[in-house]
Amino acid sequence: MDTYPEPVHEPAAGALDPRAELSEFLRTRRARLKPEDVGLRDFGRHRRVPGLRREELSQLAGVSVAYYTRLEQGNGRNVSAEVLDSIARALQLTDAEHAHLTHLAKPKQKKKPAGRIQQVRGTLRTLLDAMDGVPAYVVGRRSDILAWNRMAAAIFGDWAELPTQERNWARLIFLRPEYRDLFVDWEQKAIDIVCQLRMDAGRYPDDPRLSALVGELSVKCEEFRRLWATHDVKEKCHGIKHLQHPLVGELDLRLESFHLADDHEQSLVTYHAEPGSPSAEALRLLASWGTDATRAGTGTSSTGRNG
Repeated sequence: MDTYPEPVHEPAAGALDPRAELSEFLRTRRARLKPEDVGLRDFGRHRRVPGLRREELSQLAGVSVAYYTRLEQGNGRNVSAEVLDSIARALQLTDAEHAHLTHLAKPKQKKKPAGRIQQVRGTLRTLLDAMDGVPAYVVGRRSDILAWNRMAAAIFGDWAELPTQERNWARLIFLRPEYRDLFVDWEQKAIDIVCQLRMDAGRYPDDPRLSALVGELSVKCEEFRRLWATHDVKEKCHGIKHLQHPLVGELDLRLESFHLADDHEQSLVTYHAEPGSPSAEALRLLASWGTDATRAGTGTSSTGRNG
């Protein structure tokens, strides 16, 4: 198992603006709804705005137009949980979106500084080592990869060969072509990463490392800019990932993600194959090849080791 210091992203001049984040999130959620989606009749054939009007949303939520307008302009000061619940219902928000709205509108004082170093418990590292044949890793804030086992390296490449700041899923997905080849449904993986970064932005708007990461990716990758502008959020807990591995070919693996009970910012992510399936046999072969499989991975070892 490998574990290394938390990747460091150069801090940006400023953090993400919570008022702007709240404003854009509400506006994009309102724009995706049509009157017929919420039981309203659409009398205007020449609507000047996409989706619901502010007046229509206010009616559904049971708040005044002026009050909702202030909120959508980013002024969440003194808003009550009951009002946020009503607006969330009117906008038909998912649980993740509802939580994100609450974080944006009513930011709490964090006991832990946003830029603190994340530590992976020793017993968790031992668990990763013990998960022989199961690719597993720990991911933290900003999609930073904090620790992983040998099978994760065999699937995704030897992250130990990357500079510490590159051990980050957003950087890997958007800036490294080999990961576009690895993930058959690269677009969905990219969406999942951006949605999680948005959740982090709501929880930690004052995190300068997150702001720097978003700024860098926005400059370097048009696809990231497009997805970031949607303001979509969701929690990724489980699913199926289709991979095209350079050594064993097609892999259909089931992803399971578990938030740590003592640190909700960190998640243990595992991948497994259906027993008796070709993917299970492929994982067995990778495990038997040991370091040879790890060195192949996705070709990340070609970058060289960061001294």
